[in-house]
Amino acid sequence: QVQLVESGGGLVQPGGSLRLSCAASGFTWDYFAIGWFRQAPGKEREAVSCISSSGASTYYVDSVKGRFTISRDNAKNTVHLQMNSLKLENTAVYYCAAMKVPHNDYCSGSQYEYDYWGQGTQVTVSS
Repeated sequence: QVQLVESGGGLVQPGGSLRLSCAASGFTWDYFAIGWFRQAPGKEREAVSCISSSGASTYYVDSVKGRFTISRDNAKNTVHLQMNSLKLENTAVYYCAAMKVPHNDYCSGSQYEYDYWGQGTQVTVSS
């Protein structure tokens, strides 16, 4: 069965770093783009970043550009989200999701295009 398992969340001080990982199984990895989304308490879920199946195309929400980096290890069916210079407002549950794509340079920030979702990992930025 399809599984997306997030890891790497935790408690970090403002300015610190975390590296989230999303390990996938149960589907043909090469045909799927991967996205990261987050949901803070009382807020709607929003897109953070995504990476195409080839790894050549990426997307970042403006608020994380220059601080977050998404990468893909196709040998291990894993996507990482390196988060640096974390801010209080980055506190949220972070989810990874997988989307079957029409071509290998496509990914999307629209959650409605994603087929599979992980359970999420909590990221708390606090002093």
